[in-house]
Amino acid sequence: MRWQDPTAGPGQTVGLFGGSFDPPHAGHAHLTREALKRLSLDRVWWLVSPANPLKRDRPAPAAARLQACRQVITHPRVAVTDIEARVGTRATVDTIDALRRRYPYLRFVWLMGADNLTAFHHWDRWQAIMAAVPIAVLARPGQRMPALTSRAARQYARYRLPARDAARLAFHPTPVWTFLDMPMRGDSSTALRLAGAWPSDAGAG
Repeated sequence: MRWQDPTAGPGQTVGLFGGSFDPPHAGHAHLTREALKRLSLDRVWWLVSPANPLKRDRPAPAAARLQACRQVITHPRVAVTDIEARVGTRATVDTIDALRRRYPYLRFVWLMGADNLTAFHHWDRWQAIMAAVPIAVLARPGQRMPALTSRAARQYARYRLPARDAARLAFHPTPVWTFLDMPMRGDSSTALRLAGAWPSDAGAG
């Protein structure tokens, strides 16, 4: 199957939701819908990565993960894409740079779960990511305090945008980030892998 580059209209705001999605689940879809609503995004792109450089184990084949993502999220304003593999990037900072060059007419927001903010300072050139795009941190079960006391949160505390202003995050000068509390789901890719299961709620969008 050939996967086309995702599209959006000039000036639109696009949330970038990256990860291995190994496997994708309803929790990913839930965070995506909340981001669309709370951040007033025009689109969200799921960037299905070839592999996570911070994880030792190889993920399931990319084709299987892409197809599973297409089954888990069917929202008309959400695109599932393998563009990271096709532009040849692995590190998030390089992916963002490549997308900004390819789509100079769009406004990007990086979306991450709260658990990712906790470990954000281990990401390659993480401070360059903060400088490149606004970041929205989405609540995950049991991760609020670890995220908000993380090195990244403390170092960039003065750049945190109140959640009540999240709808204008995409238009705010960088660095800027916000933390969004929301109803949470306990779905976990790790738990699904350990159980030997892939998502059973296909089509939840």
